Amino acid sequence: MVLVILLVLALFVIQTLLPGRFREAPAPGGQSKITENLGPRDHVRPLTVTGQRAARALSNMHEALPVFLGLALMNLIVAPQASLALTGAWVFLIARILYVPLYLGGVPAVRTLAWVAGWVGLILMLMPLLDRI
Repeated sequence: MVLVILLVLALFVIQTLLPGRFREAPAPGGQSKITENLGPRDHVRPLTVTGQRAARALSNMHEALPVFLGLALMNLIVAPQASLALTGAWVFLIARILYVPLYLGGVPAVRTLAWVAGWVGLILMLMPLLDRI
């Protein structure tokens, strides 16, 4: 379970960096990316459509990550040998890995399936905990 937690956190770090990679090109004679990043960022270039999608995907991860981490940590403490929880964690990770490029690419139906698969993974992680109540 610890490996999956670390991989999900690595995915979160990658997703955090993504929106900034998709900014509109500066106007001729404008600041370079390096100069812009060294300054106070008072006038940040707007995100492209892909950058906006990356920001929304990150926002979605902000919603799902606390649920995942809570369930993962509770399973580590209460049900450390629960294979169903570990399977759910892997399902969540794989679904979230697929979700990001599907969202960036604007693939609506398949993206929704990846999102649902992530929540199925979370439900699988919840099931061993319900047995302990």
